[in-house]
Formats: sequence, C-alpha cells, structure tokens
Amino acid sequence: MAERPILLYDGDCGFCTQAVNIAVRLLDPDAVITPWQYADLDALGVTSERADREVLWIEPGSADVHGGAEAVTQLLKQSPRRRWRLAGKAMTLPPISWIARLVYRVVALNRHRLPGGTVACSLPAHLRSAERDGA
Repeated sequence: MAERPILLYDGDCGFCTQAVNIAVRLLDPDAVITPWQYADLDALGVTSERADREVLWIEPGSADVHGGAEAVTQLLKQSPRRRWRLAGKAMTLPPISWIARLVYRVVALNRHRLPGGTVACSLPAHLRSAERDGA
C-alpha cells in the first residue's frame, strides 16, 4: 500500500487529464496521481464503476475513500501552498461544500462537452473500448 495519498482520475477523459495536470502544476501535491485504469482497484478498495464516475482520494492506511468534490477538497488541503489549503478547508464548510458538490456533479455529467472532452467521456468505461473498436 502507498505511503502517500492517492488521487485516481479517469485517464481516458481528456478533460479530466487536463484538469489533473493543471492541479498538479498549481498545487504541487505530495500524492500519487494516477489514472484509475492503471491502479490496482481491488487493493485500494474501490470499484471501477465508482472510479469511472468520480475522482477519488485515498488516504494511506485508511479505509476512507473520498469521491467527487470531497476528493478535490482533500487534494487542496494536502497542498504545501497555504492558499490552497485554506481553500480546501473552506470547501468543508456549508454552504460552500454544498455548492462544491453541485458544481462537481454538473462538471462530471458534462465533461464530454468541456475542453478536451470527447463523446467517449460520456460513456461508461466498459463501453469505451467497444466504441474504439467500432462495435
């Protein structure tokens, strides 16, 4: 098991990949950042269905898995940069936490329409390979 937190994202989604690359550049997190498609999901205690649906934050040695806006909150709170840690702490407080969950959900449902996204991003992972193969 990893000694650093793990952030899993959808590596098949261009929008998700771009967003993670920007977050890494801005936040400089001390975390393992990897597409869920290359992670040992069983060892991490998550399903491919959940990993396909939302970004996931997994703390080392913990059974807790934070998904969606909560994963983004954890990523921000882990940054060595104070302003991002403060933003992450603010995202734990209502009504900011409610707004963050709503915004995350809207973005996740529309990622295929956002810059870098493709029609494949709107499909569940198990159907993406069929689309690529022309099935």
